[in-house]
Amino acid sequence: MKKLLEETKTIMKKYGIKANKDLGQNFLINEEVVENIINSSEISKEDLIIEIGPGLGTLTKELLKKAGKVVCIELDKKMIKILKDRFITSSNLEILNEDVLQVDLNELIKKHKGNDNIKKAKIVANLPYYITTPIIMKLLEDKLDIESITVMIQKEVADRLIEIPGGKNTGAITYTIYYYCESEKIMEVPNNSFIPEPDVTSEVIKMKLRNKPAVEIENPKVMFMIIKSAFMQRRKTLLNALTNTQVFASKQEGLKILKKLNLDENVRAENLSIQDYANIAKEIL
Repeated sequence: MKKLLEETKTIMKKYGIKANKDLGQNFLINEEVVENIINSSEISKEDLIIEIGPGLGTLTKELLKKAGKVVCIELDKKMIKILKDRFITSSNLEILNEDVLQVDLNELIKKHKGNDNIKKAKIVANLPYYITTPIIMKLLEDKLDIESITVMIQKEVADRLIEIPGGKNTGAITYTIYYYCESEKIMEVPNNSFIPEPDVTSEVIKMKLRNKPAVEIENPKVMFMIIKSAFMQRRKTLLNALTNTQVFASKQEGLKILKKLNLDENVRAENLSIQDYANIAKEIL
């Protein structure tokens, strides 16, 4: 950790950089974590890697050694200057000074696939914690032609993302991730792996995109709407939550649907499988 710490401090001093709290910047200084992120991403020279929020380029440096092409998307102009200076001789790097939520990633991937022997696209990132969920939802809902998403995020959020629906950490987003991906925990990352140290523990997770969704449903948007409605009032029973949010036209209709699907009338949102929600969606369509 000492070598990367000194390198990071040197770069920060050279460019007069302080971590921007508004952009959720914490600079990674743990070589073991970098190595685990790189190894678990399973990168080859046929891969396009999209790195979101590269910061000082700690991960970028290692990605460039393994990948056919690396596209860095960075919002902070100060970091753009550093990245350009550090990797001026890297022919397989493209740097975009953009907000990733505004970038047409489908177009970006399409542009690079087929060029420079690129066959697959993957996401690798140390994501800003304050905007983790919107970024991951964009990556999934835009139906990108990607193989996997390997990210370091806040542990509490990570545990919710990779939980099996119905498990103790289940949240509304758990079902979305499970619908699109097979997920796994790579490693837990202690606070002292960064400067400055964040207030929370971090975790590296990998989400591998499924060849087909976890459940078959004609209109997944309806299913996700039902899940969201159920979790908006998660302290209530599913029956009351879906009646209050008018997913069920009435309590009587809700009872009828739950009975038909062999679901207890006192069941709560987090206790259902994704197939249960798909079945409810089919009943109300």
